Amino acid sequence: MVAQPEPMVTGDAVVLDVQIAQLPVRALSAFIDLTVIFVGYVIGVALWAATLRDLDSAFSAAVLIIFTVLAVVGYPIIFEITTRGRSLGKMAMGLRVVSDDGGPERFRQALFRALAGFIELWMFTGGPAVICSLLSARGKRIGDIFAGTMVISERAPKLSPPPIMPPQLAWWAASLQLSGLGAAQAERARQFLSRATQLQPEFRDQMAYRITADVVAQISPPPPPGTPPQLVLAAVLAERHRRELIRLRPAAPPPQFPPGYAPAPPPAYAPAPAAYAPVPVAPPQTPGFAPPE
Repeated sequence: MVAQPEPMVTGDAVVLDVQIAQLPVRALSAFIDLTVIFVGYVIGVALWAATLRDLDSAFSAAVLIIFTVLAVVGYPIIFEITTRGRSLGKMAMGLRVVSDDGGPERFRQALFRALAGFIELWMFTGGPAVICSLLSARGKRIGDIFAGTMVISERAPKLSPPPIMPPQLAWWAASLQLSGLGAAQAERARQFLSRATQLQPEFRDQMAYRITADVVAQISPPPPPGTPPQLVLAAVLAERHRRELIRLRPAAPPPQFPPGYAPAPPPAYAPAPAAYAPVPVAPPQTPGFAPPE
């Protein structure tokens, strides 16, 4: 079964606003790069052949080997590092190589991709790269798998930003269990909210109740009774986005103390109890949320 190209998503399909490059575009980009390498290599070999009479044979052979390595392996490394993940072919097609986390490509990753590309693209004429890209959900070739990279399209349509948390539902969204909500359901809800103003009112209401009922069935606790379905979806997606950003944010390093330093122990006495404690007030109860018959 051939894997279909999909956007680069995290929790709710909006954290990383990029889209995975499709195989035909990547193939055309690779063809441009291979053509540039081949033309440059032919010109270099012609210049090398013109100097055979003036150079020692062993030195000439060493120059040819070094030039071959620079043309086949050095070209993608130099271009992708200096242009932050783009070669001439990728520039022409609007592509860029990034890390799996969306960060810029590093030298080690460019080196792995170039070495694997020599085997995939030159020795086997691109066969393993095509097969691996078709089977990968993110269109990765073998070099991308080992390097931990992917190729994204910078000219693809951008995803809409995440919805804003409704203030009256922030307390409810903070207590949600979202592990049962899949990426496909979250993406369906996001697309509906982004296009809701373009739909006819009756059709919009029907879709809102249907999509909200599907989402509510996968989360807990249920929304407050009487909440409009579009606010429910906005609260769920905004909370999902917030938690994903927290997960991606690096943890703060522990404090470093100089040698021999010991932090002061906590006080032995307990703080005085508060004179009173606020009594939590439950949200008002209104008729429950139910889709129309």
